[in-house]
Amino acid sequence: MMKTIKGPAIFLAQFMGDQAPFNSLESICRWAADLGYKGVQIPTWDSRCIDLQKAAESKTYCDEVKGKLHEIGVEITELSTHLQGQLVAVNPAYDVGFDVFAPATLRNNPKARTEWAVQQLMWAAKASQHFGLKAHVTFSGALIWHTMYPWPQRPAGLVDMAFQELAKRWLPILNAFDAVGVDLCYEIHPGEDLHDGLTFERFLEATGNHSRVNMLYDPSHFVLQQLDYLQHIDFYHSFIKMFHVKDAEFNPTGKVGVYGGYADWKDRAGRFRSLGDGQVDFKSIFTKLSQYGYDGWAVMEWECFIKSPEQGAREGAPFIAQHIIEVTSKTFDDFAGGGADEITNRKIMGLG
Repeated sequence: MMKTIKGPAIFLAQFMGDQAPFNSLESICRWAADLGYKGVQIPTWDSRCIDLQKAAESKTYCDEVKGKLHEIGVEITELSTHLQGQLVAVNPAYDVGFDVFAPATLRNNPKARTEWAVQQLMWAAKASQHFGLKAHVTFSGALIWHTMYPWPQRPAGLVDMAFQELAKRWLPILNAFDAVGVDLCYEIHPGEDLHDGLTFERFLEATGNHSRVNMLYDPSHFVLQQLDYLQHIDFYHSFIKMFHVKDAEFNPTGKVGVYGGYADWKDRAGRFRSLGDGQVDFKSIFTKLSQYGYDGWAVMEWECFIKSPEQGAREGAPFIAQHIIEVTSKTFDDFAGGGADEITNRKIMGLG
């Protein structure tokens, strides 16, 4: 059944800062509402936005936050644990780089860091329930991303073992989300072991087809991988419970392609762009998602190497609003339809 997508909404992570109006949840939400956004996706690692532990332990606190945002004119679309989810599974090769995602007291202590990350996800499940949300977004983390291009060749059994271990780490978290009736949506993203359709399927199978394993769809990451982002919807629409509206472009040259040549963003073939400035066919994406009955939020995520976040946000709300399709409840040629019954249908078929 076709449904109308909700929006526009905005992911706050890239906009939070130390200067007003970006330094508190209320002030940034007023800014977003003034731009035309109706929903906000909240990064739970940013204490300027939310106290995640308090949200998990106190529904009263969540009701107070919801009430303040309602007065401003926005609602919470989902909570995000991208950074904490990343730390559920970290290969030692990335320990130093990802340590910055954890509290300073846990750095150089991978075991304690992982335990902290798991606790964060457990709190996120309860917090989502207290806010009355039905979906939550995170990253899967990665144990074998460093073997993505297999040279030397991957040892036999490595991939299966990695996904079994990944599933083992996530199953208690998935069960916690299931207990509170919230879907856990993994953003399919390079750098994660869940980075395309096949890896999503591997993980789903490793979890025993857990009903809470779902997907955040972001076409920008598929442009950079040169994956067919429209057919991806055909394959996985039943799992797509969240949607990041983010643009990108891919312009390969004789010097650089998908892997980027270790270049800065401005010199890469694949680059993220503000909405409308890239190559993503959003008209077709909104059509497909509406056709398949996606009724979640369209959430702008801003990442661009040229345009300022403020301009990207100003342009993003009307861009999304213009792409949302108010689905029809009638067929366009109903005006010409006649009555129908079994006798009439048999006559049309020449069956008397």
